[in-house]
Amino acid sequence: MSPIRSTDRFADLAEQLQSLRNENRYRELVPRRVCGTRLVGTDGQSLINFGSNDYLGFASNPLLSNTAFGGNPVAGATASALVCGWSEAHEQLATTIADFESTERAVLFPSGYAACSGTIATLAREGDLILSDALNHASLIDGCRLSRARRIVFPHGDVDFIEQTLREQRSHYARVWIVTESVFSMDGDIAPLTQICECAERFDAELVVDEAHATGVLGATGSGLCEALGIRHRVAVRVGTLSKAIGAQGGFVAATQVIVEYLINHCRSLIFSTSLSPFVVDCAIRHIEHIRRHATRRESLARRIAQFHELRGQPVVGPLTPIVPIVIGECGLALNHSRKLREEGFFVPAIRPPTVPPGTSRLRVSLSVSHTEDEVQSLVNSLNSLHC
Repeated sequence: MSPIRSTDRFADLAEQLQSLRNENRYRELVPRRVCGTRLVGTDGQSLINFGSNDYLGFASNPLLSNTAFGGNPVAGATASALVCGWSEAHEQLATTIADFESTERAVLFPSGYAACSGTIATLAREGDLILSDALNHASLIDGCRLSRARRIVFPHGDVDFIEQTLREQRSHYARVWIVTESVFSMDGDIAPLTQICECAERFDAELVVDEAHATGVLGATGSGLCEALGIRHRVAVRVGTLSKAIGAQGGFVAATQVIVEYLINHCRSLIFSTSLSPFVVDCAIRHIEHIRRHATRRESLARRIAQFHELRGQPVVGPLTPIVPIVIGECGLALNHSRKLREEGFFVPAIRPPTVPPGTSRLRVSLSVSHTEDEVQSLVNSLNSLHC
């Protein structure tokens, strides 16, 4: 039997892919090898990596124990957490995260995406209202869509819109969930969490904050923006990832005992997924403990971020985040700038719709403690030569 061809039964899909190519929005997987701050392609080209979320350098240099798992390493957890995939190490990591986040309890997910989408879909029920920031990550958006609650998207960071909506509609719903990132993944800006907390408290609403890009980077002990602003006790649910600054993989939810128990019993992305690999769990425990006890990496990262902004002639104000967008506008031009930077030895990804709104294609610079001063200076010189 001859193989199925796109021209046979899937011509419509092939046409859509061609449209993406015509619009400079087509994506493809490119195999590369990570070597510290370097990306090495199959052609042998080595690029300084300014596209990674390894903000504290743990992913490329993990703090592993030579005696981890008692000399009997286990690659996989073998089953979902509720069957037999929840080990003492998993429990230790969950307890470590709860202490790190100053919450009653925490639970682990196989990915940050699963944590965000599953948590929103599970907690927001029929008869509830969700208010979701317009620039929220796809995982949060999908969680909102999967829930049976009514959904309203509010303009990015617009507290007045939230307040007006709650004033007019709060009495119509059993519970209201306000959903936002703390540090926005494509813009690097921070949510007005203090003002949102005040609004939520006035109208008896619950706040869900995704700290994915803030965990390990912000706060006195590195737990995120909620800690930095002193509002952890005012946020009902905090979602995070182990795959960015923590340098491992997986996601987590830190919340009250009752919310975590409810997720364990109802959240499909937790119940029906194989538990995290014990190797990943070991790395995450060690990295979180290092983050809590040593501020040196966070401080070095902050200096590197400040250096980049100063060299670009930009003000250094507010909590510093390692994500710096350089908005280009048109998809093809963003791709062209990214290619030129690659020719000069830098990997700076071009981010295009639908990841960002139409007309806002950009270069997304991700800074890490592993970058040297000279590497940052060289990147800025190249960006300036491109008039970016």
